Amino acid sequence: MVQLVGSLRKELADSLSTCKVLVVGAGGIGCELLKNLVLTGFKNIEVIDLDTIDVSNLNRQFLFQKKHVGKSKAQVAKESALQFCPSANITAYHDSIMNPDYNVEFFRKFMLVMNALDNRAARNHVNRMCLAADIPLIESGTAGYLGQVTVIKKGMTECYECQPKPTQKTFPGCTIRNTPSEPIHCIVWAKYLFNQLFGEEDADQEVSPDTADPEAAWNPEETAARATASEKDGDIKRISTKEWARSTGYDPCQTLQQDDIMYLLTMDKLWKKRKAPTPLDWQQLENSSMSETPVSGLKDQQVLGVWGYCQLFQHSVETLRSQLQEKGEGAELAWDKDDPPAMDFVTAAANLRMHIFSMNMKSRFDVKSMAGNIIPAIATTNAVIAGLIVLEGLKILSGELESCRTIFLNKCPNLRKKLLVPCILDPPSANCYVCASKPEVTVKLNVHKTMVLSLQDRILKERFGMVAPDVQIEDGKGTILISSEEGETEANNSKFLADFGIRNGSRLQADDFLQDYTLLINVLHTEELERDVEFEVVGEAPDKAPPPQNNQEEVNSITNGNKDSAQPSTSYKGHDADQLSVCALNYFISDHSWERAGMYCLWYTVLLP
Repeated sequence: MVQLVGSLRKELADSLSTCKVLVVGAGGIGCELLKNLVLTGFKNIEVIDLDTIDVSNLNRQFLFQKKHVGKSKAQVAKESALQFCPSANITAYHDSIMNPDYNVEFFRKFMLVMNALDNRAARNHVNRMCLAADIPLIESGTAGYLGQVTVIKKGMTECYECQPKPTQKTFPGCTIRNTPSEPIHCIVWAKYLFNQLFGEEDADQEVSPDTADPEAAWNPEETAARATASEKDGDIKRISTKEWARSTGYDPCQTLQQDDIMYLLTMDKLWKKRKAPTPLDWQQLENSSMSETPVSGLKDQQVLGVWGYCQLFQHSVETLRSQLQEKGEGAELAWDKDDPPAMDFVTAAANLRMHIFSMNMKSRFDVKSMAGNIIPAIATTNAVIAGLIVLEGLKILSGELESCRTIFLNKCPNLRKKLLVPCILDPPSANCYVCASKPEVTVKLNVHKTMVLSLQDRILKERFGMVAPDVQIEDGKGTILISSEEGETEANNSKFLADFGIRNGSRLQADDFLQDYTLLINVLHTEELERDVEFEVVGEAPDKAPPPQNNQEEVNSITNGNKDSAQPSTSYKGHDADQLSVCALNYFISDHSWERAGMYCLWYTVLLP
């Protein structure tokens, strides 16, 4: 007869009480996950998050309250979770998981790592650290009503970077408000600005600088004091952006939040390793407008000059203000990508912000295609995914790794009337540039135009996810091109690759000792790259989604390369655990609260003998 401790087998319950697990992220998924872990019986948990709590988090991150605004997410999540289970031993870190202090030895002390992250760079990094430490990783993600959970184990399954990923569609608030690095960040900001000025104001869509940005101030006490300066309970007083705009007569220069750019420059910690923004000088741009080259081509595909976008912005603001006045007091406008003035506003505002942050500007056509595909976070999806993470964790700790699955959460039931679709875990990809036995890639670039700094920042850090790369040229001399030691190779940054004898066929060895990762780069020189393209990775590019397959579910837009046509889950201890979870979820969605669906999904499975 099976001996039970509560609803768990005694062996499993004992394992939960002694094993140590790491939760990376204490946001939407992380809050639900931490609650689930302590209620299931996990006793030794460490949680890390570099973020602080913002008012906009409170609608979906239920371990936080108004009085917590400005405080460390990890610390408050720990305190709230302990109320569910005071005997649990939880350690909280207000820090970045990419900090060198959290090295391979740090990861090796855990039996299991669970990701609850909101950005690809950190996911890539944790993936590599778990591979180096040979620790099972449960990866997860949500996009609107869609979600996914998968298990990653070195040598047995695909790693997070084995398959191409579609473009990310949700972004951290501090990135949008303080440190945009991609055009999509500026487009999201422009849409938020439209709603703040003309539509329904939303705390989730703040556009002013985030003063609690963890990168700007790493001391959580400082950020908490700043955030609660006006109200002890954290209920921050906010001035209506719409009212402020009316008081300025919708002046285009002020409406573009130019004062905010000046304020961002005072947050000097943000710009130690980034290029600082350059505020627009409206008068100077107007005076130099005659020197702008006329653009040609189809109107929607033209990329205007800076003054051209200034004029477009001014005209769109005047048009939208008139529309708002015609609707009367208290009226609101709804942003629609097919509404010309609204689209003009977002195109112009986004491009001017791109210029301020030294990015290449985009055509109206490009902006429209990106602006229509931004997905909000939903509490329901986070709850379901967090429950599924624990399910997979229980399988791993039971020694049933072969029973683990990649599980997709659909927006609507599929043809088999399932919201959850389990798939067999795929084996590692032989061509993966991360988990292959000898990772190697070929990069196409112009050695006469690519600077060493671009190789370091744009290729090694942004594209290949390294944190502190060291690069050596395989030239028989062991020439060091890039060193992670501060100051050693800074003189090389402004030089071109060709200056070091790098040419077509050259090979570079890039090492990241923090990640215990080595990548061999074959250089393919070309002078035929498309406009504004600095380099290309030969073969299947990691930032492009895989080609669509016939009869794929909608959920595949955020998958790790798996397909719904994969084999369904096999039985688990005599029962189909995934099928039981689906039944539980369907039942509680149809007749009870969806918010509890993730937890009920967990309960049904832990009751299995």
